[in-house]
Amino acid sequence: MEVNNARALSLDGVNTWSLNANTIKVIAIIAMIVDHTAIWLVPEGTALDQIVHAFGRIAAPIMCYLIAEGYFHTSNINKYIKRLFIFAVISHFPFVMYLDLEWWQATSVIWSLLMGLVALKVSQQTELHLIVKVLLIGLCCLLAWTADWNYIAVLWVLFFGLFRGQFNKQMLSFAIIGTIFYIIPGIISEGTDTIFRLGIFLLIPIMALYNGQRGKKSNLIKWGFYVFYPGHLIILYLLRHVIFG
Repeated sequence: MEVNNARALSLDGVNTWSLNANTIKVIAIIAMIVDHTAIWLVPEGTALDQIVHAFGRIAAPIMCYLIAEGYFHTSNINKYIKRLFIFAVISHFPFVMYLDLEWWQATSVIWSLLMGLVALKVSQQTELHLIVKVLLIGLCCLLAWTADWNYIAVLWVLFFGLFRGQFNKQMLSFAIIGTIFYIIPGIISEGTDTIFRLGIFLLIPIMALYNGQRGKKSNLIKWGFYVFYPGHLIILYLLRHVIFG
């Protein structure tokens, strides 16, 4: 996921207590590992389960934010989309295998991120009529329906991109989408057992510290996440179902 300067936080002209994109990406990776490992090791419904999954809620929103940033900084958007598509295909089977799903039941969040990227690209096409844009974006949401974070991730990527450089509007749209389509449905269906979903709001203080800088340029950092996502699922699958199964 590619990102560069977007905005900088400063105090009297000096950046303080700021986080660059590489650091935020590491936070997302840690949150993802904790969240996915807890599915296997932490008893469902316990206080610890709520805590670790609350922390894990920040992974997807961070990825959505970085995908939106990447759209504006990639030198070739079509190659970026193609790379994310390949990444989504590679990640599919590790995802369903680890979660004990049939191959056709669902797919990973990477597909949702891909559809979000496509939706953002559609929104930026000036030659398209507004109605056509809405229909195509709706199609992206529909295609992401069975993916992890589904159309919610699509809308987050879209609005992070539409309001790029307007932090308050980005966070407000993020909160509205998350509340309407994620938190409220969870409370209605499962009550207080879904209190961990409030963890998505941890994104706001994290992004408030984002300085708009990419950080140290490194192929390891650039390509590491593409390897990490399916890789950590494969490792967890082996630990859960083969070694300790």
